[in-house]
This record gives sequence, C-alpha cells and structure tokens, in this order.
Amino acid sequence: MRQDSFEELERTLLALEREYSAAVIAGEHERARACRRAVIEAKDHARLVRRNPRTEPVKAAQKEEMMLWMLTWLENPAVFPAWLALRKAAVDHAEAGSASSLLRSTK
Repeated sequence: MRQDSFEELERTLLALEREYSAAVIAGEHERARACRRAVIEAKDHARLVRRNPRTEPVKAAQKEEMMLWMLTWLENPAVFPAWLALRKAAVDHAEAGSASSLLRSTK
C-alpha cells in the first residue's frame, strides 16, 4: 500500500474500497479480510514513522493525517470516498497554517 504522498494514499485506499466492496458482495470473506489487513499494516507503519523521534515534525503531522484516513477507511470503507471528499474540502477551506499546508507537502 502506497503512502509516500496523500495522492498515492488516496488512490490506494479508493482502489481497496472498490476491491473490498466487490469481495463483500461476492461473499469472498478472505479477500475482504486481506483488504482490511493491508490497511491495518499501512496504518501501523504510519504510526511507527510518526512516533520515531527522528521524524521531522511536518512528516509526523502528515503521518498523523494519513492514519486518520486509514482509521476512517477501517471504520466504514463504503463511506470513505465521501468522507475523504469532505475532509479535503475542509482542509482546503481552513485558514492558513499547518492543516492547510499538510496535504500539499507530502515528503
């Protein structure tokens, strides 16, 4: 699962949501579980990076936001696309500061 940038994370999570939904509809529970496992592993990796004392503060904040995306996906994959659109719109309209620049600087 790619999380080098918000764009890659978005693309990956949306693709996994489609895969997960198709698996659930088809009754392919193992395939659905594999989708969830991929997101859980990526979330755990983001958490490790965020907690690393050598991680730059900007990158730590980005990983925190990425974790929020992944936790939201895990709570309800079907709602994730709509939630993400709202989240991005909210960040775009936020006042200048760390939140509004967070999604733009990804490395």
